[in-house]
Amino acid sequence: MSAGGVEGTGGSVRVVVADDQTVVREGIVMLLGLLPGMEVVGSAGDGEEAVRLVAELAPDVVLMDLRMPRVDGVEATRRIRAEHPGTQVVVLTTYADDESLFPALKAGARGYLTKDAGGDEIVRAVEAVMSGDAALAPQVQLRLLERLSEPESEPAHQPPAELPDGLTAREAEVLAHIADGLTNTEIARALQVSQATVKTHINNLFAKAGLKDRTQAVRYAYRHGLAEPPRR
Repeated sequence: MSAGGVEGTGGSVRVVVADDQTVVREGIVMLLGLLPGMEVVGSAGDGEEAVRLVAELAPDVVLMDLRMPRVDGVEATRRIRAEHPGTQVVVLTTYADDESLFPALKAGARGYLTKDAGGDEIVRAVEAVMSGDAALAPQVQLRLLERLSEPESEPAHQPPAELPDGLTAREAEVLAHIADGLTNTEIARALQVSQATVKTHINNLFAKAGLKDRTQAVRYAYRHGLAEPPRR
């Protein structure tokens, strides 16, 4: 790791670190403390705490893990970018799979690194997002290029203009995927959101429609034209 720091930012970059593993979180904080131009102003053990710290401390950058309790990193990123657009998010995670990568970028993360990144890579990522650029690990860039070259899938069934029981368009879309037999993991991949977000949508639509299980949900979707029954 070189001794180079963040340059051209008019002073130290104020950073919040969010990771649910105490040893990992403290290690990242210690590493950043050795880098000139970086000031760790807070650390969080989950996404809920990360959002609270951003509101309280107004950091320049959040280094965000993804798989955390209470509020995961994707939802925390979405809330931070919506409520505090002056704070940039760089994902720092163990995972670079589609289920982790695309929801995080869609939520507004400007950087995506894996935890094998060295100090120099973290500094470059922070410099990039502070300058308005993106900062993606090489394997992430490769996956994005591969994704762009994949053929587009057929559009999902379109729900009726007026949705029953106060369902939102997203809840209707989740319900249609349930009717198609998709698991929560597959729905998350299809919609490019986290599994926690899918579970929230399912809980909400079940409550609104008075549903007890997925079998009832499938019947409900067919009855209201939110999904097409399989052709026999």
